[in-house]
Amino acid sequence: MPSLTRKMKRTGTGLRAAALLTAAVSLTLALTGCSKHDTTAPSAARAAAGARARFGTVDCRRAKCIALTFDAGPSENSARLLDILRDKQVPATFFLLGKRHIEKYPELVRRMADEGHEVASHTWDHRILTRIEPEEIREELERPNREIERLTGRRPTLMRPPQGRTNDTVHEICRELGLAEILWSVTAKDYTTTDSALITRRVLDQASRDGIILLHDIYDGTVPAVPGIIDALKERGYVFVTVPQLLAPGRAEPGKVYRP
Repeated sequence: MPSLTRKMKRTGTGLRAAALLTAAVSLTLALTGCSKHDTTAPSAARAAAGARARFGTVDCRRAKCIALTFDAGPSENSARLLDILRDKQVPATFFLLGKRHIEKYPELVRRMADEGHEVASHTWDHRILTRIEPEEIREELERPNREIERLTGRRPTLMRPPQGRTNDTVHEICRELGLAEILWSVTAKDYTTTDSALITRRVLDQASRDGIILLHDIYDGTVPAVPGIIDALKERGYVFVTVPQLLAPGRAEPGKVYRP
């Protein structure tokens, strides 16, 4: 990402402006999942696997694939969301929270797995991983993994760091725990609005091939927007896949960060 302050003069006004711009950029990086660490694109993951590798149910080397992901559930809205995804025959990837979510809605975690969705981790209590000690990071990641495995019989291989904030320490602990970090390329910022039409427009405006869409089914405006998002993107020729399907025939490698 190019420097926004490179051409500023070193005056008092210039330095104050530089500080404001730096703060704005830092906030943007946190909310978009774009930061200084290296990331691997889905196309690169596919290419690294080789031409003869198995690509799963959808070949995203040829199909116009996009992944729908939901953070911070399950919630009271998740059952309706699962009904929509079932009726539309669309798989999704769920990055679940433990405290007050997996704990409260275990039956929805089981249903997500039973209906073919990818069930992954968004930490136990949504603590910002770059602000806590290594042993606390490990606990934030291990607790939801244990509960998801207990409920579904399958241990998660993917996680999404809260606010997209990660660093070398997080990468190393994820490597130890067998987790790859998944960021995103499309955000509706549905935490800022209950306007379902606006959420739909924001997603459609940013959607592109190999995209990873970030939504939150905990917010009231999001689930009502999902049918329109799905229908519009299908009309544009997109095929919906889970994150592992998007990377196939490549596989998400523990300790690596993936972002379109």
